[in-house]
Amino acid sequence: MLQTSTKNPRREIEEAIVAGDLTKLLMMNGMLHGHFCPFSAIGVKAAALAVNTLGVKSTGMEEVVAIVETNNCFSDGIQFTTGCSLGNNALIYRDFGKTAFTLAKRSGEGVRIAVIAERIAQERSAEANELFDKVVIRRCGSHEEDQRLRQLWTEMSFKVLELPDDEVFNIERQIVDLPAYARIFASVKCCVCGESIMEPRARLRDGQSICLPCSGQEYYQLAGDGISIRKEIPCEK
Repeated sequence: MLQTSTKNPRREIEEAIVAGDLTKLLMMNGMLHGHFCPFSAIGVKAAALAVNTLGVKSTGMEEVVAIVETNNCFSDGIQFTTGCSLGNNALIYRDFGKTAFTLAKRSGEGVRIAVIAERIAQERSAEANELFDKVVIRRCGSHEEDQRLRQLWTEMSFKVLELPDDEVFNIERQIVDLPAYARIFASVKCCVCGESIMEPRARLRDGQSICLPCSGQEYYQLAGDGISIRKEIPCEK
């Protein structure tokens, strides 16, 4: 049973990392990721290795920063295990499309771990490959095929946790140039929709603040296919 603490909400996670209990970490990560799959598992494994290598703990106050290079399943394992997330400003996303990440202290001492994807692929059966193509890529699988893929993924997820680190990772100690702590900005109100906006994201129209959707100006969006530039049709209010 998951035990939480108001003094240290991550106590159980930290204890599992120190104990090397990757199975427990993956089970808990499933609550975030929603299912078990090999690359969320390898993210948990990589993150636990990085945390133990640097001897760090995260309280969600940017004392530890994770830099992820992909937005696939791997990144959920990183966020959960390290405690570095988009919401606590301790997660940096670089749109490299590489299954790799760096964990760094504020001193700049860090470790980059890159996954040897070919080695992970060796653990996937021909059946799993066929089902992945049908269920995930082409989105035409039956309910039964979806459930079978989930079963195979779950089995493989716990299996890859047992692989030796040097077989699945390239590991490099680094000195990392981290950005400053996140700034706290004032909020202003959009003159059209009336919603609050972080001040640096507001634009001006006739001397009044206006949000990006109402202004019709371009903005960045991170979705499953990476970062793109989008533009909304301005509000008519």
